[in-house]
Amino acid sequence: MERCNARTMEMFRRMGIAERVRAAGLPAHCPMDVFIVTSLVEPPLLRLPYPSVAEARKEIAACTDGSLPLEPYQLISQYTLEPLLKSVAEELPSVSVRYGHELLAFTQDAESVTAQVRHDGKVETVRAKYLVGCDGGSSLVRKTLGIKLHGDADILRLRQALYHCDDLYERIPIGKGRHYHVADNQHTFLIVQDSTKHFTLHAVVEKDSDMAAQFEKTVAMPVKYEMLYVGEWKQNLLLAERYGEGRVFLAGDAVHLVIPTGGLGMNSGAGDAVDLGWKLAATLAGWGGPNLLKSYEIERRQVGERNVAASRFASLGRRKWRAEWRPNIRDNTPEGAAVRANLARVADIEQRKSNEMIGAELGYRYVGSPLIWPEPGEGPPHDFIKYVPTTWPGARLPHVWLADGSAMQDRLGPGYTLIRLGGAEADAAPLARAFRNYGAPFAVLDVPDENARDVYGHDLILVRPDLHIVWRGNAPPAEPEKLAALATGH
Repeated sequence: MERCNARTMEMFRRMGIAERVRAAGLPAHCPMDVFIVTSLVEPPLLRLPYPSVAEARKEIAACTDGSLPLEPYQLISQYTLEPLLKSVAEELPSVSVRYGHELLAFTQDAESVTAQVRHDGKVETVRAKYLVGCDGGSSLVRKTLGIKLHGDADILRLRQALYHCDDLYERIPIGKGRHYHVADNQHTFLIVQDSTKHFTLHAVVEKDSDMAAQFEKTVAMPVKYEMLYVGEWKQNLLLAERYGEGRVFLAGDAVHLVIPTGGLGMNSGAGDAVDLGWKLAATLAGWGGPNLLKSYEIERRQVGERNVAASRFASLGRRKWRAEWRPNIRDNTPEGAAVRANLARVADIEQRKSNEMIGAELGYRYVGSPLIWPEPGEGPPHDFIKYVPTTWPGARLPHVWLADGSAMQDRLGPGYTLIRLGGAEADAAPLARAFRNYGAPFAVLDVPDENARDVYGHDLILVRPDLHIVWRGNAPPAEPEKLAALATGH
């Protein structure tokens, strides 16, 4: 993983850590271009330009129609991001971070989960109200629950290597970018990491040591480097049949394994964590009803299913242009030129499927959730590529700038918010009273701005803590008690 997508960065902003993530990641001025090449020193077959974070922020600042996210993406390596998030968790007085502890087994009853944990050779017993297995593709928690993965496994095996090379980035003569796909028969793919001094290379080779020669072949110029790590990985497109059982839940790679095309793996896991996190917090605080935790699988599994499909869509696109490779692709002949031109033509269509999936990132909505007020009709279609802002219940609240220069998302508190738009004077007291009866946090935000009303299309929008829309209308809800009960899981 090396890219937090726009939705994940919006989540980090809401947590108050977006700028810390950016400070640790790829500098804002660095281009995010994607190249198809034969090597780093020969003219590229194709260059797909994508804005740097600085450029993307300018585009967002000028956008008034809700079609862009509040935050652009951020390239940050997994080995950089995980320690940063660990340090954030350690700052929370309610959190105890215990690395070096190994889960051995667990059982659950109607009131709690009891786990056996090994630390420093000793086995300890830990009892908690809930357990969440974020333990990856080989999840012990998932296997203990007897939950199976379904889909396509072991599609392709590649090796990944990590290199340190101080001067390669500055010396690349064909242009700066983040991805360099090599047009060969080995699926070779070079990725610039956040420091611009580390690089990962993926390729199909016979043994670990071959990755040194593969790096040198791709770079194609003398550089001093160190190969720090080599490991094999498998491409999978798998989804768990369930996202938990009883008081035990699963999230991240434990329930969905995707090919990194489109960057939907870790980012899907971040969405799982936010969804489950606020629902667990509400339940532990006493105001969350029984449907709150039940809704986690309903909401997030459908996103996992769509993202596995999106990853397949992008991966097939990449395979399609790679299938145009021929052994004479580098020949200085009319035939070689024709092969290069044909591969570039196909890649100009198919590679975009991996890099332009803003629809999958921002456009997902929770269909059939017990926490979302139903509206008649099918709702807007899901589209991997295109994002059309909508306030259809279940969707993410689109980003809009307000007249004072602030962002709508930044004006929303940690609980439920009823947004009154365009000078609407609807009586919010009955709904506020209904939420108060459950002890749930609720606020009213008055936004007179005409542009926000135009984008959202309604006078009233009820938003929940994760910025997904519960209900919308042009008059106060006819059944405020019922709406509050539904929203809080009662």
